[in-house]
Amino acid sequence: MHIMSPVTGGPRRMRDYIRKRALEIGDYIINTKATVRQTAQVFKVSKSTVHKDVTERLPSVNKILARKVKRVLEKNKAERHIRGGEATKKKYRERKKKNDVKKEENKG
Repeated sequence: MHIMSPVTGGPRRMRDYIRKRALEIGDYIINTKATVRQTAQVFKVSKSTVHKDVTERLPSVNKILARKVKRVLEKNKAERHIRGGEATKKKYRERKKKNDVKKEENKG
């Protein structure tokens, strides 16, 4: 599968550095079970770039790796409501702790 060039209408070769990045991102996601956001931070690219690399570019480079990455990302997506809930819980726990410290300071 080739990406079509908007200029020539023919197949466009993926640049080597993009191909390499897509493979590295795929390996990283498989090995760490990282989310798109975490991966983007590590590779210093946008979430959109990570998503495009693994959903569009990676399948044309390595179909097997692309399938494995897809499974990890689907699992992460299914669990994201849990992670979101944990983050909210942590936020309010820290807020309460900070308020408790202020109350103690104001007493004394």
